Amino acid sequence: MRIEKTNSIGLVIDIQERLIPQIAEQELLVKNVQILLEGLQILGIPVLITEQYPKGLGPTLKEIELHLPQNSPIEKIAFSCCDEQAFLGALQRSGKKQVIICGIETHVCILQTVLDLLECSYLPVVIADCVSSRKIHDKEIALARMRQEGAVISSYESILFELTRIAGSDTFKTISKLVK
Repeated sequence: MRIEKTNSIGLVIDIQERLIPQIAEQELLVKNVQILLEGLQILGIPVLITEQYPKGLGPTLKEIELHLPQNSPIEKIAFSCCDEQAFLGALQRSGKKQVIICGIETHVCILQTVLDLLECSYLPVVIADCVSSRKIHDKEIALARMRQEGAVISSYESILFELTRIAGSDTFKTISKLVK
């Protein structure tokens, strides 16, 4: 199944100040997420953002927040975004069925969100180079399980070109420069 720009929404899960220092390959993760978000913005794809217990874990990392200037984070205490009515309401109002996911931690909040999205008839598209956990092994196991359950696993470059769809346009040129 092809991921379509008109049917897609982005989701940034819990990339927060007090969580990120413990995450494996955190600098690469932040860089990759910034590229993904900039690409989604160029393509006109809306993005939702969540924060897990921001009182304790702090706000969204400033480097990520800069790429989401008009978005208000949805606060949650549940691991799955789908257990928060504010998130489900925003997702339903978007009318989008394909959810492009980045964030942390892959084996906890992302995994549980993906399982619930599948249960609710959404198609989660997990961007493997834009998710992480404290331990790489946990990330790898979670990605394998998500694939087994029916989620699409992709990379930021692959998904941005899939959403762009054709070469030769100004959008293609902008995306090409972004990913190089």
